[in-house]
Amino acid sequence: MKQFEVGEKVSLKIVAISSDTIFLDLNAKSEGVISAEEFTDENGKISVHEGESISVYFIGNENGEMRFTTKIVGSKADSSILENAYRNSIPVEGHVAKEIKGGYEVLIGQKRAFCPYSQMGLKQKGTAATPVGQRLAFKITEYKDDGRDMLVSNRVIMEEAHERTLADLQKKLSVGVELDASVVSVQKYGAFVDIGGFEALLPASEIAQKRVDDVASVLHVGQRVRVKIINADWVHERVSVSIKALLANPWDSVAEKYKHGAKYEGAISRIAPYGVFVELEPGIDGLVHVSELDGVDARSNLNKIFTKGEKMTVLVKEVNAVEERISLVPTTSIEQDKTTAKYMAGQNDSDGYNPFAALLETK
Repeated sequence: MKQFEVGEKVSLKIVAISSDTIFLDLNAKSEGVISAEEFTDENGKISVHEGESISVYFIGNENGEMRFTTKIVGSKADSSILENAYRNSIPVEGHVAKEIKGGYEVLIGQKRAFCPYSQMGLKQKGTAATPVGQRLAFKITEYKDDGRDMLVSNRVIMEEAHERTLADLQKKLSVGVELDASVVSVQKYGAFVDIGGFEALLPASEIAQKRVDDVASVLHVGQRVRVKIINADWVHERVSVSIKALLANPWDSVAEKYKHGAKYEGAISRIAPYGVFVELEPGIDGLVHVSELDGVDARSNLNKIFTKGEKMTVLVKEVNAVEERISLVPTTSIEQDKTTAKYMAGQNDSDGYNPFAALLETK
């Protein structure tokens, strides 16, 4: 039978579960045991099942049994056990009793320990909820005077769990992967979405084919969206996703759709110092350069002359589908053309003004 060192971390398979004990496969005639209490929630439900492998620490032989734990809890937390947990980096469970100067008082069994503010939880922006009253996992970072002077850290535990989560996600989530996500926050520049326990950035430019100026008008917290990973930098924990990448690109058919000289009516979508952009359809904007606008020049303040949303009729001057650019020139409105055509269609030679006929009528 394999001999384990006290504090050794191993992965063992569960072979049986009773009401108070979980039995582990040691590839021997005997089995290892771990308290079912460590996997039982507040409703009495055990979170593991037979055949599952779990990571545990060996804590020694007791009454002929090879005993393991995921963390030191309850009555196990005597001085010798806690010193062993300190020397072997075995997690311990503690009750955050109260907030004191510089941090928190934590009860581990009957022993008191101190957790500094800097060692409670992961680094967070804003104000985090108080941990007072919670039972949390800690690692003992200092152990002196037979346990009368203990320093503990919850952050170490959280960071280790975070690293494991990142490692698992990195195996599954790479550039090009499509998945469902949930919006967790909305910002001016985009939104953050949850992708399996990690928050990825959904930039405003990747939400839709058309320009999105107000993210809150199209996304809300809790909304489910389908996204595609477009950037994954796991070293710096930066992942970007896109909804737009899963939509048909309207520029793929723009050359066939918008012919040179064709007339369209659109709305001004953006005003720049060098011209105005006119939306021909969602995701397709063309530029009317300042040189094509009557009564203005490069020194004109176009924001004082034009208004976003204002209608404008334009002719297609040039289409560059590769660079996703359309050049436009302003022209008479389609309504004006219809009025003119209607007038001309109802007029013949006798209807028009004839100066020679008018001269004869006066005689």
